Amino acid sequence: MLLRTLFSILLACGAAYAASDGRAPVIVELFTSEGCSSCPPADEVLMRLSRMQSVSNARVIVLGEHVDYWNNLGWVDPFSSPQFRARQNDYAQAFKVENVYTPQMVVNGRAEFVGDDIGRAMSKIGRAAAQPSATVSLKAVKNATDQELVELAVNIRDLPAINIRSKRGVAPVDVFLAVTEDNLTSNVQHGENSGRSLRHAAVVRSFGVIGNMDPREKDEVSLRETLKIPSNWKRKDLHAVVFVQERSTRHILGAESVSLN
Repeated sequence: MLLRTLFSILLACGAAYAASDGRAPVIVELFTSEGCSSCPPADEVLMRLSRMQSVSNARVIVLGEHVDYWNNLGWVDPFSSPQFRARQNDYAQAFKVENVYTPQMVVNGRAEFVGDDIGRAMSKIGRAAAQPSATVSLKAVKNATDQELVELAVNIRDLPAINIRSKRGVAPVDVFLAVTEDNLTSNVQHGENSGRSLRHAAVVRSFGVIGNMDPREKDEVSLRETLKIPSNWKRKDLHAVVFVQERSTRHILGAESVSLN
C-alpha cells in the first residue's frame, strides 16, 4: 500500500505537532472492515477516543486499518488492504492468539481486545502512557514549488530499554510512517452493512517501514522523507504518524503525529 514513489529522502523543516503538557502519545489501532456488521460501533469508539482525548496522561493517536478478508462477502471495502491483514497476523503471533477478528483494537502493541469496548480502551491507553517511551520529533512543511509535496523530518532518541533478541547487524526496532485521513464516509450498497452510511476516522491511506534502529549501534536516528499527496485525498484531513515498534514483541516505544494541512 505504501508505494516507494510516495517517499524520497529530502531535508525538511517546520513546526512539529507535539504535546506541551507532558502527555505521552499512545497509538491505538483498529482493525476493521465495512463488510463487518460488528465494526461500525468500534469505528465510533475510535472516533470518540480521537475526539475526546479523555485519558489524562495520554495523547491518543488513532489508526483505522481496514482489512481485506471481508471483501468476498458482497462488499469490497474501498479502504482495505492485504497489508493490514498481514499486520494483524503479526499481532496474532505476538499475542499468541489463534485467530484474527474484527473489530480488534490494539493499544501501543501491548494489549488487544474487541474494538467497541471503550472502557477497556481507556484503561489500556492509560496503562500504555505510563510506560517509558522514546522521544519522537516530527516536523512537516509544504514544498515551496510543488503543492502536492510535503517534506518531513523525523528524529528519534531516548529509546527505552528493550530485550534485544536479534543478531548484531539486524535492527530490533522498526520506524513506521502512516498517512491517515479523517472524515471519510461510505454508502455501503451490499453485504452485512448494506444500506448504511459509515463514517471513519484516521483511515490509514499509506503505511510502511521507513527506517530502523539498533541501540547497540547508536542511540539516536534522524530520517528525512517527502510525501506526495494524491489529489483525491483531502489535505485538511490528513495527518502523518510516525511510531517506533519493537520487532520481536510488537510493543510501540514512541510516537508522534503532525497535520499535513
